[in-house]
Amino acid sequence: MTIDTMTTSAAPSTPSPTGGVERLRAAAAGAVLRRVAGPDPAQARARVHAAPGPRWFDPDSPIGRVHGDASMFVGGIRALLLQSLHPRAMAAVAAHSGYRGDPWGRLQRTATFLATTTFGPAEDAARAVAIVRAVHARVSGTTSQGEPYEASDPHLVRWVHLAEVDSFLLAHQRLGARPLSDEECDEYVAQVAVVGHALGAAPLPTTLAGLHEALGAYRPELRGTTEAREAAAFLLRTPPLPAPARPVYGLLAAGGVALMPAWTRSELGLRYRPRVDAALGRPGGRVATRAIRWALSSVPPARLDHPEVVPPAGPDRAGALR
Repeated sequence: MTIDTMTTSAAPSTPSPTGGVERLRAAAAGAVLRRVAGPDPAQARARVHAAPGPRWFDPDSPIGRVHGDASMFVGGIRALLLQSLHPRAMAAVAAHSGYRGDPWGRLQRTATFLATTTFGPAEDAARAVAIVRAVHARVSGTTSQGEPYEASDPHLVRWVHLAEVDSFLLAHQRLGARPLSDEECDEYVAQVAVVGHALGAAPLPTTLAGLHEALGAYRPELRGTTEAREAAAFLLRTPPLPAPARPVYGLLAAGGVALMPAWTRSELGLRYRPRVDAALGRPGGRVATRAIRWALSSVPPARLDHPEVVPPAGPDRAGALR
């Protein structure tokens, strides 16, 4: 899952909850947070945000606002569900990711990658990208339908990128503390294209309209496979969590499902219940997101003041940043 839980710099300060129910909910959200950010979220944040050196992005720009918001928890669940609908991408995940045996470890590694490339020093961001590309280069195989795949295939890397960007941005616009303007949405799509290009995805859109067009072009390739339905069932029935944290995770998952396109429900074996989504799914996602935001607000801030911004050099830079 691609979730950054290591900053609240983009969100307004949230007072600590005082009531008994609120304290319980915040404690449950904190348990979810520690599963994603690691046992010491403050240390994890400081390791990324307080490290000296120029950054690829201004932390107060759209990418920092989106990736630093608690809505990423819902967006990350939606991204995983959406990504699973590409049979070759899902086959690679099912065969090589180990998500069943160590779901939270995989999630922490992905969260760290997002935090590092968004908020960390440029040198660390480049190193994180190089590690992912090296892992992708070793992953190949054949789907249960006999289709060969390679994780480094630019077409598959592009699909994973587009599904993440669409999911993160949609969740932020619905649940984020400070939704982006139309112009800022375009800027976000352009900024994340920097990381996507670095990972080997091409070509990538740099506007919201271009993002929607690129996603639509993949529609004929998408379908629910056995592996995709198994992954959805595993993700939505709550991976291993302490009992008090399960309701918060359940609400986050319901929020992610509520944001999925209607046609994906039957493909993934999910019931399409628009009234339930409207009455429970999206409001539940808001409640859980606020609880996570409370938990994040308890982690001391750690960031450099006015860090130097030096986007990665290369042929894609002019097209991905404006």
